[in-house]
Amino acid sequence: MNNEQEHELYLKDIRKAKIKLAFVRILILVIFLALWEIAGDLKWIDPFLTSTPSRVVKSIIKFYGEGTLIKHILVTCYETILGFVLGTVLGTIIAIALWWSDFASKVMEPYLVVLNALPKIALAPIIIFWVGNGITAIIVIALLISIVVTIMGVFAGFQEVDIEKIKLMKTFGASKVQMLTHLIMPASIPTMISALKINVGLSWVGVIMGEFLVAKDGLGFLIVYGGQISQLDMVMMSIIILSIIAYIMYKLVAILENFIRVKY
Repeated sequence: MNNEQEHELYLKDIRKAKIKLAFVRILILVIFLALWEIAGDLKWIDPFLTSTPSRVVKSIIKFYGEGTLIKHILVTCYETILGFVLGTVLGTIIAIALWWSDFASKVMEPYLVVLNALPKIALAPIIIFWVGNGITAIIVIALLISIVVTIMGVFAGFQEVDIEKIKLMKTFGASKVQMLTHLIMPASIPTMISALKINVGLSWVGVIMGEFLVAKDGLGFLIVYGGQISQLDMVMMSIIILSIIAYIMYKLVAILENFIRVKY
């Protein structure tokens, strides 16, 4: 067997492993949904409290027929994407500023630690008074939840760059801009991708928290409203849709990660 045949067999094994993994994942999901439906139909669990897949599907069809479901989904996605992008971009810019100035990083370190430990939802009433009771407040809450983690994660990645490479570039007379663009940023790509993955979840948390408090539209609003009127099918529908969209958003970041790894 030559090297080409061995390589083909290796690729086949990888494809088989991926197919097997996908099959098992789907099988687990199907079994879970089937058991959930059966348990509700046979009254092993109270379908009023836990709903069932069939009731969730009926709720989706109902809201879609009323023309409101897509609106709620788009509102939440818009808020989440905007909060995600702002948190990532602003967090990275601030991390660059802290790397640029050792004095600034030392000054800001205790404040970042405190902000990271502070439950951001505690600031929500203040934010609502500052920016108003609407979509802006929701985006600001999502931004606050994600930006501090981004700053600390990206800045930590900058600090982990090989010090010998930095010294070598300084020896050749490289400016800070050159070190940032040609060494620090490329070397920190894995850290920045990890920050993106974390921000996906944090942005959703921030948006849903904000919608719990001030929204009149969005999936978070449906969850709160469904609980208030004892329509738990609506609540479960919103949670399932949130899970699906969050997974899709996470996979998009993973695709971006694979693209960057291939490129660099």
